Order: sequence, then C-alpha cells, then structure tokens
Amino acid sequence: MHVLNNSGEMTYKPVWVIGWEGGIKRYSMDKTKFIVNRLLMALLTLFLITFVVFMVIQLPPGDFVDTLVEHMIAEGEKVSETEIANLKEMYGMNRPFIVQYFSWLKGILTGNWGTSFTYNQPVLTKISETLGITVGISIATMVFTYALSIPIAVFSAKHQYTLGDYLVTFIGFIGLAVPNFLMAILLMYASYRLTGKSIMGLPEFGITSFATFGEWIKSLIIPILVIGINGTCGLIRTIRSQILDEQGQPYVLAVRSKGVSENTITYKYQMRAVLNPIVSGLGNMIASVFNGSTITAVVLLLPTLGPVLLKALRTQDIYLSGGILLISATLVVIGNLISDLLLAVLDPRIKLVEESE
Repeated sequence: MHVLNNSGEMTYKPVWVIGWEGGIKRYSMDKTKFIVNRLLMALLTLFLITFVVFMVIQLPPGDFVDTLVEHMIAEGEKVSETEIANLKEMYGMNRPFIVQYFSWLKGILTGNWGTSFTYNQPVLTKISETLGITVGISIATMVFTYALSIPIAVFSAKHQYTLGDYLVTFIGFIGLAVPNFLMAILLMYASYRLTGKSIMGLPEFGITSFATFGEWIKSLIIPILVIGINGTCGLIRTIRSQILDEQGQPYVLAVRSKGVSENTITYKYQMRAVLNPIVSGLGNMIASVFNGSTITAVVLLLPTLGPVLLKALRTQDIYLSGGILLISATLVVIGNLISDLLLAVLDPRIKLVEESE
C-alpha cells in the first residue's frame, strides 16, 4: 500500500490482505507483529487455563484429605478431628483457594510442580514416567490419521456415488458413531479370535531384541486404530466435501478445459484449498488424540497418562491432575498457534503484500 510519510514522500507499507466475496479488507500489520501478537495471546490463554484448571479440579466437594480419611475409616481406623486438621495443614488444604493457586502457579513457573499426594512423588517425576509413551502414541496416531484420511478422501471425492464412495461413507459413519471404548473391546475380541492372544498393555521393549520390537509394534496397532478412527473418519468427510466444493469452481473448469490432468488439478490446485480445514483443525486434532487416549488406555491397560490422570482426579490429587491437564492444554494452545501461523502462509486470502491504493 502506498502511504505518505512525515516528509511527504510516497512509501510502501506492507499490509495483511483478507479477501471475501464483498471485496478486500486491509489490515496494517506486518508479519513480525502478527507472530508476536499470537505468542502473547497464547501466553495469556495459558495463564487463564491454569486458573480454570485449578478451579475446576477443586469444584467437587471435599479434597484429598477427605478422600484419604474416608479410606482410613473404611479400613477400620479411627481418625479424630485433630488428626484431620493436622493432615489438612500438612497437605496445605486449609489455605484459601487463591493462595493455593498462586503457590501452584509459582511452582509451575520455577519448575517445581509440587508433590503428588497419591504417589508421594514429585509431579514431574510421575508424569515423566508415562509422558514419552503417551506422546509417542499420540504422534503415531496423528500420522496414521492424516496418512489414511487424505488419500481415502481424495479417492471418495473423485469417485462420487460409486460403490467405493458408498463403502467409504458407510465405514466413516460407523467410525464416527461407535465409541472408542466399544471399538477397543471389539478389536481386542477380534484379535483374540484370530491370533489366540489377548493384546493388552505394552510389552517391555529391548533395543537389542528385534522380536520384542516387533511385538511392541504389534501391540500399538489396536490403540492407534481406536484412538485415531474417530478423527480419521471425521477428516475424511471434511476433505471429501471440500474437494467436491472445489470441483465446480471456475479455476478448476478453466484448467480442465486446457487439458490438464486430473491428478495435477487435484494435487496442485485443489489441495491448496483442502489444506485450510486440515491445518485449522490441528489444535482440536491434538486435543482429541492426546485426551482420547484416556479411556482407551484404561480399557487396554496402556502405561500412559490416562490411568494416572483418572486416579488423580478420583483422589482429588490437585497437583498431579493439574499438571497433566496443563500439559494437555499447552499442547492444544501450541497446536492452535502453529495452525494460525500456517494458515497465514497457506491461505491465499491472507497474504503479506505491497499493494497500491
């Protein structure tokens, strides 16, 4: 955009251009400022999430000490009011909510996430025991989701109303409708009937043992299928509808009239528009994959953060459950941040340009 500076000279000013059917709207914002604003917004979002997470964890009546006392009474022990008061003092449960929150937040910022009441371990130590497997399964599931959904969706859109399209649509609806835990049970039963072995948990993995590595990979098949099937089916439907919407666009008709091959039209032109919903849903995809492993992990006895989080919530272990939920929320925020930055690069309607008025 041409603008006049203080000396009266004509200069160029970069602007963000966002187009829609009614015209073009211009925002005077350079790329660096856009990235900084998104980073600041992400930090503010994380701060608000820490408060909401800590508040929601303490919404149920009682606290960890009350749960502990109930277990002690159930086992036949007698607990006096003085002992209960001492326990609340020891675990810090008698402090006001806002004091507990800022104490926890200070520990988060300084690297001391507190001690798990349930496991009597530092929170970071307990989380690190299963975080690697959880993240590994989540990444493998996302790779499976995108690698499977994109080619199937392209095939379905290019063969609309054929037997293959109907079959993909039917399977997609089944995958969206069946709950994860039920899918896990069905796949476990099917694997037992076919192999005679119950695939549950993960075997010990040894670097020098190829057989153990093969068994470890096989044990990941069902968890990845169960966690990823819902997102895969949903992404297939989204990509398919997006490609079908692009089929009748003028630019597609123009390049097709010039004799351009269908593969070139699909992967060089139409996929540019298809990338937008894929990238924009990255944050939600990370959240669904990371959190979706909770129920599946309980059913399949996987050594992930899911069972740890469930036990922490049941015992009202605020520091451990808060730490796990904070990691999950951080991944979502990072996913949305990456999504916004990629959209600014990929979306042809959002560009950093120099345009005269």
